[in-house]
Amino acid sequence: MASAEPSVRYRIGVDENGLGPRLGPMVVTAVLSRVTEAGWQTAGSAPRGALAQRLGDSKQLVAHGDVSLGEAWARALVARGCGRTAMAGDPPSVDELLHAVSLDDRAALRALCPDHVEAQCWSAEGEAFTAPDKLLRTVCRDLDKLAEKGVEIVAVRSMLLCVKRMNDGVRAGKNRFVLDLHAMERLILELGGLAGAEVFAVCGKVGGFGKYGSAFGPLAGRLHLVLEEGRARSAYHFPGLGEIAFVRDSDASDLCVAMASMVGKYVREALMERVARHYQRAVPGLHGASGYHDPVTSAFIGATRLVRRAREIPDDCFERRAAEGAASLERGGP
Repeated sequence: MASAEPSVRYRIGVDENGLGPRLGPMVVTAVLSRVTEAGWQTAGSAPRGALAQRLGDSKQLVAHGDVSLGEAWARALVARGCGRTAMAGDPPSVDELLHAVSLDDRAALRALCPDHVEAQCWSAEGEAFTAPDKLLRTVCRDLDKLAEKGVEIVAVRSMLLCVKRMNDGVRAGKNRFVLDLHAMERLILELGGLAGAEVFAVCGKVGGFGKYGSAFGPLAGRLHLVLEEGRARSAYHFPGLGEIAFVRDSDASDLCVAMASMVGKYVREALMERVARHYQRAVPGLHGASGYHDPVTSAFIGATRLVRRAREIPDDCFERRAAEGAASLERGGP
């Protein structure tokens, strides 16, 4: 991509979904936008008017069992060429959509999967799109209107951290907050490369702490200037990359972060539904589960225990470990 024109800047919004569940992946998603001076305030503010009913905090707008709105945003963005893989028009399947937004390719995503476990997370059997055409057209119009205001969405990418990767991280002394931060860094580096210019990145706060420098992973060792460090906002400038700010509740106050959150919520739910359907085919009458800390998820874990044992499914591929003794970002704050 050519260098940015003086009147155009690049903005990235990053957020995570699934930080604390027992089952299913953590998904960290970033959206890159090309923004004119006139559109800068729009990009950095909460969606307003009718748009606020379709774009905002994904926890409020997308729920387990009702993911149509998040799906519509993901499909609309990929159909416009914002995914990693080029696609002419609407993605033909949920599987193609998930791989289009993933930062990693199919081989990398399955690199840790034992052959007999792969179907648990990657079987596309029984899945289908749920967003009605009318909703998809409405979201496409929303993107058109944002572009008219000077906010053009250029790319969307998600990092999918499966249960095995999360558990491996715990054993390596990296808890979920560290893994979340490192995924955000990798996404910013990837999208910053696509922009070909310095970017302004806004991320959801990680771990509720103030100081990030000692916990950086992909950005570790890079020269940077501390602009601000506090509970509500921490910001850093990296020469050649741009500014990265970690902002509390940014999914409710920044349009690009909200869009990343919506896509990430859909990706997380779609992948968790694969796990649920996999075991529902083996256990008659089994209810699906959100994967979070709730009675239904506990019942799901108990009801699938014998099947998992018979199929020799490693616990590390099914349920997250507690991060006891792991290095914690929370200890790094003031």
